Amino acid sequence: MYAIILTGGKQVKAEVGATIYTEKIDGEKDTEVTFDQVLYVEGDKQTLVGTPLVEGATVKATIVKQDRQKKIHVIRYKAKSNLRVHRGHRQPYTALKVEAINLK
Repeated sequence: MYAIILTGGKQVKAEVGATIYTEKIDGEKDTEVTFDQVLYVEGDKQTLVGTPLVEGATVKATIVKQDRQKKIHVIRYKAKSNLRVHRGHRQPYTALKVEAINLK
């Protein structure tokens, strides 16, 4: 069974027992998080498509890690004008372990 959830402005596929990576969610390690914006659920016998959300469906997950991604380097350069700007960025993320997909 899996579900498509909406978190951080992105759609993420969540399967029971899988680890998913999302935009940063406030909370400490081992904290339980519940997602109620479920767009799609596919199970063994049924498929539910939301219009736009599936009524009564939730996904429960536990925070595994709060971290930042690998640094990316942004370089801005203009020839002949001696303009050289170098910046770096590390995007924060949250790693979640999906515990259950619940339907009402």
